This record gives sequence, structure tokens and C-alpha cells, in this order.
Amino acid sequence: MYVSCLAWIDPSAVMQLVGVELNNNDALSSIRGVYGGVGFTLIAVIIFFTLKNLRHSLLLLAGFWIMYALSRLITIGIDGRLGDFGTKWLTIELLFFGISLALYLLLSKNLKIIKA
Repeated sequence: MYVSCLAWIDPSAVMQLVGVELNNNDALSSIRGVYGGVGFTLIAVIIFFTLKNLRHSLLLLAGFWIMYALSRLITIGIDGRLGDFGTKWLTIELLFFGISLALYLLLSKNLKIIKA
């Protein structure tokens, strides 16, 4: 949520995290849209799924985190080694994927036991 708020308020600050300078209004509006608008939409969808079906929410989060990680792995394969920022976030994304998937599987297993 922090990055989404920051993107709407100061999109340049978001991109400074990765050493990119935004020097035109199209770039500013794109960061506001992707990191701000899409970010807030994802937050709303995750909250909705969490309230309606926790298992689906966990599966959505697992997919979200693994796709982020996959994107970084593709970058490594095509463009080469990541910097400190990308390496740190790849580790975090893989960890969050593992946690989300493990919780999903545990919840699914517990529901099967309860139904049996």
C-alpha cells in the first residue's frame, strides 16, 4: 500500500528506488497508473477475496508473488545479474510465494479433514 500511495503522491520517488529518473508527464502518469492505480486495485481484490474465500486469496497471492519472481528470473536469463535491489526483492517474493502456497495447502488439507 505504501508504494501505491507514494506513486500517486510522488511517482519519481518510486522510481528512485531503482535509480530511474522520470522526466516527462507520460512517465509520471504511467507510474501513477501502474504502481498507484493497479496497486490499489490489487489491494481491493485481495481484501475482497480474503473476506469471501481465504483459500482463493492465498492462491491469488501465491500467483502474484511467483509472477513477480518469474519476471526477475527472466531478466536474469535475458539481461544478466540483478543489482542489490532486485536480488533482495527476488528473495522476498520467493519467500512470500512459499508462505502463501504453504498456507493455502495447509488450509486445503484442514478443510478436507473437517469434511471427512
